[in-house]
Amino acid sequence: MTAQAPEVLRTKRVEGLLWLDLTRKCQLNCDHCYNGSGPEGAHGTLTRDNWITVVNEAAERGIARVQLIGGEPTLHPDALTLARHILSIGLELEVFTNLVRVTDEWWEIFQYKATTLATSYYSDQAGEHDEITRRPSHARTRSNIVKALGLGIEPVVSIIECDDEQRVSETRAELTGLGVERIKVDRVRPFGRAACGSGQATDLSGLCGKCGTDRAAVGPDGNVTPCVFTPSLGVGNVLDGGLDSILDGPVMGATKSLIRESVRMGDGGDGGDDDGGNKCNPGTVPEECSPGHPGSSCTPRN
Repeated sequence: MTAQAPEVLRTKRVEGLLWLDLTRKCQLNCDHCYNGSGPEGAHGTLTRDNWITVVNEAAERGIARVQLIGGEPTLHPDALTLARHILSIGLELEVFTNLVRVTDEWWEIFQYKATTLATSYYSDQAGEHDEITRRPSHARTRSNIVKALGLGIEPVVSIIECDDEQRVSETRAELTGLGVERIKVDRVRPFGRAACGSGQATDLSGLCGKCGTDRAAVGPDGNVTPCVFTPSLGVGNVLDGGLDSILDGPVMGATKSLIRESVRMGDGGDGGDDDGGNKCNPGTVPEECSPGHPGSSCTPRN
């Protein structure tokens, strides 16, 4: 049976998305990680109370959906508390995890009706997958995708194409054969260790162009950005002011204009894709926003 939140404190369903970019720590060290996360990464400076305050301010603002991401969000010591709090106040939760290690507590969270489980998977062949993640992760991720399906969880699985020779079609066929129905295919976006180690510089035209409009990201040190893919484009810090004043402030406005002009000049936000128009979302929320090169359905790192 699908688990339910123990106590729903808020029942109003509203729009908006907030990424909680919890940590730069990850078991993997993917070539293309959009924010440079890895085994040596840190959790940042925000405390549990800081994160809960951010979630509460988001809910009061009318943001309906919160995604935990990183790095590997399940490694953060306060991630379980945050997930339970998000669900308890009636918000939708998405967890973007590499599925390398999943505790019983996280399996319980993943079975909540209001939770979406999202992950990335690179190849039907272990060697190719592990070469991209730079860790022996294929067997564990695949096994936990299978376990999720067995528990009645419908995971969103993103295949990120890092190389023209990558076995994308075979990987998609494998996932379909396993019973995965929600599959996204994308190319790497030009951020962080983007383009699988090619050293390509950050290119704002690779964004969807909707950044900062009913969505934003909060990083491990409280830095707020219009998009989870651009941690360098800070528009304020939650330790210095409330979320409302940052999201409605002039710096956010100017940064959104810069991104939109870059996307317009690069024609990055109008291309078609194979996933119903998704452009820039690590996971599923919002549906028009998923990671990869412009004109694809996209999703981030591991």
